[in-house]
Amino acid sequence: MQRKSRYREAIARILQDTRSHPSAEWIYEEVRKELPEIGLATVYRNLRLMKEAGEIVDLRAADSTAHFDGDTRIHYHFLCDRCGRIIDLDEPVDATVENRVERRTGLKVNRHHLMLFGLCLECRDDERGTDGSASQHNRGSQERR
Repeated sequence: MQRKSRYREAIARILQDTRSHPSAEWIYEEVRKELPEIGLATVYRNLRLMKEAGEIVDLRAADSTAHFDGDTRIHYHFLCDRCGRIIDLDEPVDATVENRVERRTGLKVNRHHLMLFGLCLECRDDERGTDGSASQHNRGSQERR
């Protein structure tokens, strides 16, 4: 078992304090505010260790960029095709899918992940032109809780 470092603790705290699903680079910039000596390689190394330990979830956006989620409960996500934003969905998890797949295929299923794709509310509004101005919705925007 890995011992907890102050870097790892800072990364965990940042992931717990955001509702977004930030990239490693965004996490790095946030950790640097508290620990300016940290390097990007250290952030990547700690994210890998945290993922391997089941402390965080690694989500891949359409462009293959890794985004991280500090909420390890099984839950579903929505990925906006236009801006790349990843949103947690407050939908019941279908726990029966794992058993159905096991019965039909003989595979041993440990967990599942569901990602839905489409347009987020902001991109839908932009597409409809409802605000009459340029979009203020930026790719990968990071919301704080």
